[in-house]
Amino acid sequence: MTSETAIETTVLIVGAGVGGLTASIFLSNLGVDHLLVEQRPEPARLPKAHYMNHRTMEIFRQHGIAGDFESAGAPLDKFGKVCWQTTLAGKGPFDGRVIYEMDAFGGGDLREYWSAASPVAATNLPQIRSEPLLRSAAERRAPGRVRYGHELIDWTEQPDRLVATVRDTAGETHTVAAKYLIAADGGRTVGPRLGVRFDGWPRFHHVTTVHFSADLSRWQRDGALLTYFVNPKQPSLSGATLVEMGPTWGCFSEEWGLHFTTGPDDPARSDREAVLARIRDTLGIGQQRLRLHKVSNWTVDAVNAQSYRSGRVFLAGDAAHKLPPAAGLGLNTAVQDVHNLAWKIAAVERGHAGPDLLDTYEPERRPIGRRNLDWAVGIIANSELVSEAALGLGPHVPEWMRPTFFNTYFEDSARGRTARARAAEVFRTHRIDCQALDIELGAVYEQGALIPDGTPAPATEPMGDKFFPVTRPGHRLPHAWIDRDGTRESTHDFVAIDGYTLITGSAGQPWREAARRLRERTGIPLESVVLPAGADTTGAWDRLRGIGDDGALLVRPDHYVAWRRTDAVADPEADLARVIQRITLR
Repeated sequence: MTSETAIETTVLIVGAGVGGLTASIFLSNLGVDHLLVEQRPEPARLPKAHYMNHRTMEIFRQHGIAGDFESAGAPLDKFGKVCWQTTLAGKGPFDGRVIYEMDAFGGGDLREYWSAASPVAATNLPQIRSEPLLRSAAERRAPGRVRYGHELIDWTEQPDRLVATVRDTAGETHTVAAKYLIAADGGRTVGPRLGVRFDGWPRFHHVTTVHFSADLSRWQRDGALLTYFVNPKQPSLSGATLVEMGPTWGCFSEEWGLHFTTGPDDPARSDREAVLARIRDTLGIGQQRLRLHKVSNWTVDAVNAQSYRSGRVFLAGDAAHKLPPAAGLGLNTAVQDVHNLAWKIAAVERGHAGPDLLDTYEPERRPIGRRNLDWAVGIIANSELVSEAALGLGPHVPEWMRPTFFNTYFEDSARGRTARARAAEVFRTHRIDCQALDIELGAVYEQGALIPDGTPAPATEPMGDKFFPVTRPGHRLPHAWIDRDGTRESTHDFVAIDGYTLITGSAGQPWREAARRLRERTGIPLESVVLPAGADTTGAWDRLRGIGDDGALLVRPDHYVAWRRTDAVADPEADLARVIQRITLR
């Protein structure tokens, strides 16, 4: 027999993956009451997503949790490369050979260029370690409001709220009344109940993931986050990917993840001995001691919801888009979804914006979901071709000829040097995966809570490895280090977490006075800051600011530029009032 208790809140979050937990953290920091329910009894027990890119770490930095991930995650020198190898070890003539290696994710020779674009570096931390950190941060901020072992059963929507039924593991049901529901449940419950339809390619690829412990320090190259295998003798072993999982980073990682493709009848999908044999054969490590933790079989989806909102329900993360794992875009897109949504809910609830502000979530985030989906699919297509095109080992090459190709590739001769040079040209196309800084930082909103200024979008690099920061409305505020009172701060540090920030040059006093009067008259949280020419010694802000000394930028709480005026106007208060009204939809 069940009992029933009632809970009143502002936001009901369904799902305690990375998206749901970060939504809880952001809402807490913004002072929005909420309840998070998760049907699992505890955080993830699979390594799953692990790469936290620069934009996600910027968001974590803004919300005070980046340090936790920097302490626990891998430093750049321990994951800033990717590598293609034949095997890790073995006694054959081609075993243990490095085919190609390249800098990745801001490491190595990329460091100077990438670090100039962001105040923080990316990190690597698998979900079995990141989710507990997020859970702890969420529970500290909202004690008793993060509830595992609680399953959403159903809900009804009323004119001013929705009423949900939640059941815990003891069988007790709870009625939860909330104004909004954020579906961060991976599409398991809320989406099917709403009948959400998706565009794209569902279930187009199968992957087996093995989480295991082993001492690979004798063979693994230090600093390679991902190692791709191209086997000289057994084509069926090619295509597997080894990922370090920590908690010690680099070659001394205690835990590993191995991803590989299996057919429906492959015993390596489930049979313990077959799985262990697949690991040993792929890595070439013979009878090296292994401890098997978990084998998971999953399908890769590439789909984007046709709508991210239904009434008071908002879809985020995998509930809104299921992305291939390439470039870690799934986890990072989820964090950026809820970051976009949280400040808007807070603004509406405080009366600082009209309810129509929430209508801007979908036109801003849905195109980014599609952009990231298409990019990840392109990475997978390219990855499948790289080893074939680079080494000339397509399916037309019989198995007995494969050693000849490898012998040519590694030999010290004119034809060997040509083979390696030709292969390098192909391998470098993999930069769309591991060097795509524009994909990490360059998401652009062309419509939404912003006012376009009529300027064209800057050209982009088709391979994504060049990032062009600008202050055009709809773009992320460029990062530059500012020297202020003897301390160094990022331009991002001047952006208010719960209001708008007006950035002006040295002659922008009329704008700042207008902002002060507008704030006093309307109660809109609007701060102003002066970032004049020469504010940083490198001159980066001078090149990036896109306004004159008498111009102004209006920046949203999520670091996005909402409006830009390059110079002065006759009546700055009237101009700014019109801008605020259009952006807040009050």
